[in-house]
Amino acid sequence: MKLIQNQTFDQERALYGSEDVSVQHCTFDGPADGESAFKESRNIQAEHCYFNLRYPFWHDENLTIRDSEMTPLCRAALWYTHHAEIENTKLHGIKALRECGDITMKHCDIVSPEFGWSVKGITMEDSSAESEYFMMRSEDLTFRNVRLTGKYSFQYIQNAQFDQCQFDTKDAFWHAKNVTVRDSVINGEYLAWYSNGLTLIRCKIKGTQPFCYCKNLTLIDCEMEDADLCFEKSQVEAVITTPLLSIKNPLSGTIQVPAVGEIIRDDPNAKGEIQITNSHGRQSCA
Repeated sequence: MKLIQNQTFDQERALYGSEDVSVQHCTFDGPADGESAFKESRNIQAEHCYFNLRYPFWHDENLTIRDSEMTPLCRAALWYTHHAEIENTKLHGIKALRECGDITMKHCDIVSPEFGWSVKGITMEDSSAESEYFMMRSEDLTFRNVRLTGKYSFQYIQNAQFDQCQFDTKDAFWHAKNVTVRDSVINGEYLAWYSNGLTLIRCKIKGTQPFCYCKNLTLIDCEMEDADLCFEKSQVEAVITTPLLSIKNPLSGTIQVPAVGEIIRDDPNAKGEIQITNSHGRQSCA
């Protein structure tokens, strides 16, 4: 590969259409304020680089970014790019990833509203994110040990696996399809409304009015805190290990829970069964 080291680029499309290039310890910044440094490039490696200009990686193939920084001025950093590995990198510009595919991210620090829209195929590990509308309309997600802060996350996603994650969010997983969450903590209101095929296993869930209008919802050995008006109009099979404040009109299925403060049934079409299991394993139905 052609090696470029210790240089500064600020012109428009500075390395446009490059192939088989490794840039190390380079800076993309300066008075010319040029955009699209690597647009339409192939087989690019960027290591220990600083990106302070807009749209650096559009329509790229086979991209590796390591130990680098994209500042808040580095807007929309990766769009329409495929086969990219990003490691130990800060992505701090708005809309940092969109319409991309086959993306792997490890040890990254993301501060980026509207991050990850319409991505097909992304693996993210050991990373943190601060974002609103995070990963909207994306497919084939695999996340492990990811910490997220921000509202309206994972809306309209499909085919996703989350393990050992921490999400401090609101209105998460709305309209999500075929999603499994394991051994994770989710803190947020109005969780997973209108989802279809959502499964949560050994998760800790906190917040008001979770899991309403869901289809094919499954909870296995989950803890729930501050959870009221749960499961309204939902098809649900659930084993909950902690008391709930209230359950309202579950549409169908069975909910096992040690205690419920209030059961609201004011819809004759809501036929879901509620089983109260006490400390001795005895059950009563409601």
